[in-house]
Amino acid sequence: MFITIEKVSKTYETRSGPIRALETVDLTIREKEFVSIVGPSGCGKSTLLMLLSGLVGHSTGSITIGGTKVNAPYTDIGIVFQQDVLLEWRTILQNVMLQAEVRGLDRRTLKDRALHLLELVGLKGFEGMYPHELSGGMRQRASICRALLHSPPLLLMDEPFGALDALTRDQLNIDLLRFWQESPTTVLFITHSVSEAVFLSDRVIIMSPRPGRIEEIVDIDLPRPRRMAMREQPRFIEYSRRIGRVFESIGILREE
Repeated sequence: MFITIEKVSKTYETRSGPIRALETVDLTIREKEFVSIVGPSGCGKSTLLMLLSGLVGHSTGSITIGGTKVNAPYTDIGIVFQQDVLLEWRTILQNVMLQAEVRGLDRRTLKDRALHLLELVGLKGFEGMYPHELSGGMRQRASICRALLHSPPLLLMDEPFGALDALTRDQLNIDLLRFWQESPTTVLFITHSVSEAVFLSDRVIIMSPRPGRIEEIVDIDLPRPRRMAMREQPRFIEYSRRIGRVFESIGILREE
């Protein structure tokens, strides 16, 4: 397995006392697998991503990525947050190339890749523009290009499309799958949207309220490449209903 998470928990110390964010999480993820995590707000989804990045330490258990124990910041990754975090004083191309500068990589070689990535997401011709000149969806496309510039074996995405309108979100789902199918990498994707998770993923991890535990893992057996029309198919609808029933069983969704 590419990622192994064994009996991992996380407790935050606060002024009001300890807060248990995660409780005994066990999970394995295969190389080049696309896995989504869904769960209620505050269930520890983002905490799990931070633990994988090594930016936050786990309280108990162990995390291994590619045979390496994660006990410090793990740098061989790409991260995309809900906000694009672009530098306003740099052009779009310069923002994407920041990844190469920070990592000390060959900028001449990676410039061609940066331009190719921008073209893939429909940003060809916008390379010299500044973030304030682009829409929110275009900015987030640029942030994804930046995260993928160095071809990381692991991409962590923390609700990257949550702030966007529905049509832009749908397009970015398509763009992301195009990226992933051209250069497969392991993706761990956080979302509050069940349909988005089903559409993108090989597996969907369903988490309980805090302290977060894995309630169920749903294998998504839908053909690739995927098209938006697939969301109307009975199998897609049944996967979404199955995840919804899990949330009902743990009291997250209530009819009355």
